[in-house]
Amino acid sequence: MYNKKLADNIKSVLKEIGENPNREGLLKTPERVAKSMGFLTKGYDLDPSEIIKKAMFKEDYSQMVIVKDIEIYSLCEHHMLPFFGKAHVAYIPDGYIVGLSKIPRVLDIFSRRLQVQERLTDQIKDCIQETLKPRGVAVVIEAQHLCMQMRGVQKQHSSTTTSAFSGLFLKDEKTRAEFMNLIL
Repeated sequence: MYNKKLADNIKSVLKEIGENPNREGLLKTPERVAKSMGFLTKGYDLDPSEIIKKAMFKEDYSQMVIVKDIEIYSLCEHHMLPFFGKAHVAYIPDGYIVGLSKIPRVLDIFSRRLQVQERLTDQIKDCIQETLKPRGVAVVIEAQHLCMQMRGVQKQHSSTTTSAFSGLFLKDEKTRAEFMNLIL
């Protein structure tokens, strides 16, 4: 989605950093950046719980369901630089299951907002727990942050792991250990 006001602001940013926004290579940059930002932040316009509700199915299955190695891409809210990695999500159904593609869609909605990894992890867990009402939810995210790798401390091989648990994953060490073993 193109936002003219945002494009005009990007043109001003180019001037402020000493660039000439009228040179050939930069003529369309403000428009391209505005479109890119629209895509990278489209999660604000979507309701992740509605995605789950559209694909809930009554089912007696009561064992752990894991969707792992889900690619995530987001923007750090502190520097607006990308962070990216993979997420592992599990839940233990309590009468309902959800279409498997809906779990990555929930991740995409939350990650297409300005984020911190810690909040992202909790939002995914909370949305699945509150909407699907399973016996427990587990979320682990492993990500690399360009705000740490290409600026600041410049630690190119660093990664950050966050986790959030609810229900049985929080109360039962064996259930949590089973999940952790299965995602390794």
